[in-house]
Amino acid sequence: MPRYKLVVEYDGTPYSGWQYQENAASIQAVVERAIEAFCGHPVRLHCAGRTDAGVHATHQVVHVDLEREFRTDTIRDATNAHMRDDLVVVVSATAVSEAFHARLSAVKRHYTYRILNRMAPPTFDRTRVWHVRQPIDVARMQEAADTLVGHYDFTTFRASQCQAKSPMKTLERLAVERHGDEVQVHAASRSFLHNQVRSMVGTIMLAGIGRWSVDDVRAALEARDRTRCGALAPPWGLYFVGVDYREDAT
Repeated sequence: MPRYKLVVEYDGTPYSGWQYQENAASIQAVVERAIEAFCGHPVRLHCAGRTDAGVHATHQVVHVDLEREFRTDTIRDATNAHMRDDLVVVVSATAVSEAFHARLSAVKRHYTYRILNRMAPPTFDRTRVWHVRQPIDVARMQEAADTLVGHYDFTTFRASQCQAKSPMKTLERLAVERHGDEVQVHAASRSFLHNQVRSMVGTIMLAGIGRWSVDDVRAALEARDRTRCGALAPPWGLYFVGVDYREDAT
């Protein structure tokens, strides 16, 4: 069966998350139904990283097997035609080998967290940024972020329902940048624990607004205790923005 790699972007606001759920609208179900509508048979999508309710994506990667070959622009355009009423778009479609797997072939995943840092609330981005009124010291927030980069037990930043076999992860990047009124946190790792990025952002934010010291953040990590984590950052500021693959994966 021919296999295709799709790059998908979506506004996660009205959805229960990526993964199919029986009694709630999911992004997976929206895209699968759209593909089935033009190809004429059931399909199952496999994604690079499942996102929670309210989380967005600018570069989610999925693969799908079809029963016959299609032009890649037909797959993109026909799928989008059946998603006109949804906040989901297939940006591109590429033919790949059967060796490619959207999740298993990935070597690094990238997330960006957006924070609007001003007194006035957002208008257009109300469901797309975390609004923080207190002044944020980006340099101090970066110093706190640096304590989390490396290979550690991230139990403190792990959701109770996380299904990962081990809390050990290697965080390759946690960079804090300011662009005018917006503060962005960029995270990269081969894989993340459930809620890890939002937990880390909520924690280093406490350092950024002066409520925690950098040592407090380090102590939270070393405690390996979920109760020592800062408040969980809201989902609407989080974006899945990219995936790196092995050179031989496609």
